Amino acid sequence: MWRKASAAALLALAVGYFYHGGSELPEQILTYIGLPNIQTPPESQKSLEQVVSSAWETLITLPTRQWSRVAVGVNACVDVVVSGVGLLQALAVDPGSGLNHEVLHSKEDLKEAFIHYMERGAAAERFFSDSEVFQRIARAAAEYPGAKLYVGGNAALIAQKLATYPDLVVLLCGPIGPKLHEMLDEQMIVPPGSMQETDEYHLILEYKAGEQWGSTQAPQANRFIFSHDVSNGEMSSLETFVESLEEFDPELVVLSGLHMMEGQGRELWEDRLKEAVSAISEIPRDIPIHLELASMTDKDYMNSIMQEQVMPIVSSIGLNEQELLFLSQAGEGPHAEMVAWQGIPDVGRVSDILLWILEQHGRIEPSSEADLTRIHFHTLAYHILATVDGYWGNQASAVMAGARVASSQACGLQAVDPGKVELKAPLEFYSSHAEPREQLSLIPEQPVTVWRRGNVTFHLTAVLVCRQPLRTVGLGDAISAEGLVYSEFETQQPF
Repeated sequence: MWRKASAAALLALAVGYFYHGGSELPEQILTYIGLPNIQTPPESQKSLEQVVSSAWETLITLPTRQWSRVAVGVNACVDVVVSGVGLLQALAVDPGSGLNHEVLHSKEDLKEAFIHYMERGAAAERFFSDSEVFQRIARAAAEYPGAKLYVGGNAALIAQKLATYPDLVVLLCGPIGPKLHEMLDEQMIVPPGSMQETDEYHLILEYKAGEQWGSTQAPQANRFIFSHDVSNGEMSSLETFVESLEEFDPELVVLSGLHMMEGQGRELWEDRLKEAVSAISEIPRDIPIHLELASMTDKDYMNSIMQEQVMPIVSSIGLNEQELLFLSQAGEGPHAEMVAWQGIPDVGRVSDILLWILEQHGRIEPSSEADLTRIHFHTLAYHILATVDGYWGNQASAVMAGARVASSQACGLQAVDPGKVELKAPLEFYSSHAEPREQLSLIPEQPVTVWRRGNVTFHLTAVLVCRQPLRTVGLGDAISAEGLVYSEFETQQPF
């Protein structure tokens, strides 16, 4: 009797609780009176990573018109991937303080530059001027326990990624030696003029998040790349590449390797860049050209690429946060006073620089003679595609596809594993760092945020960051390649 009365009282309490606006009841009351617990147990709730990953699988679709023939050039090499700290210790180099060097001349320069970027968790690439010293370091790297050999060079990595699509015919042109040729996808077309007797080797010194050497601790996983690579440094395969296009008849051209010329010295790059522009200008204007940028340190060289030479004759560029900020610093653009990004790059500042590039060097007006209409920006936590309206389609899928491959490839997997990644992107941000600006949100269920500034449209998606990345080299190339596969070039006139 007492128990029935207690149950009745608790039931009355429950009804009163709901009547007065309560939406949830203490679990003990629900259990006691036998009512179902209407709260969702935490273990059955999807994580944000699961929500984003599922949304990608639902929303990413290939474009109506897909590429069938893509030509890629011109930097290619064999990458020797090794522990950076381990190799430097094997070279009997002691830890110390970091110092940036535009060109490396010695083991001491290598150590200082490596530490400089390791303590920032930033990627960088440098030319090693001394051939004999480089060869000794390369031998030590190849013999180091756990060292691995991979296809290397932006062009070769992009071509390898594109070749995973069976209906896509890919031509690769670059300095391709016997070892690299053996490692390439067998479906890839390599012009005979690209073959050479010896391979070019690049050394990739990797470090893990939290890894420590002396007083330096890496805030995130990344890598430091260096080489003594004259063939790629002079873009010696460029003319062969352009000559092969007429017979191959591509629908898209992907160009990379310009950053390699920087280490050859001003006298060489000034003349060679003019020759490169002359060769690229021979590509018919109805074929879009994507330019993949990489780490550079010479502002004059970057300005030559940006203002006078290359950027106006390409349709699309791909770059990361270091390259974006350096581009703005070289051209005295927005936020050029910043020395470096602090943590995750501010979306508003990134948006400002992307818009400035398209306004200054792109085809933002129909009367412009420039061809640049698309920028694919990638950083660890998120990606942005900025496009001039009317030239590119399917960009929501393109930016998500790029983020998806970054998440899976960093973990060494074919598909995203939500249990091995984490969402680091800001869920609230602004469209610009200056007023007027729009406050925006990233919604995991619909993980592409879209905004417009003038006639430029921005698509942003989060990256599900791999907690324990197995390999960081080539992620930017895979991102750009995947983004291009899912992009559709609009042939109709804009506006």
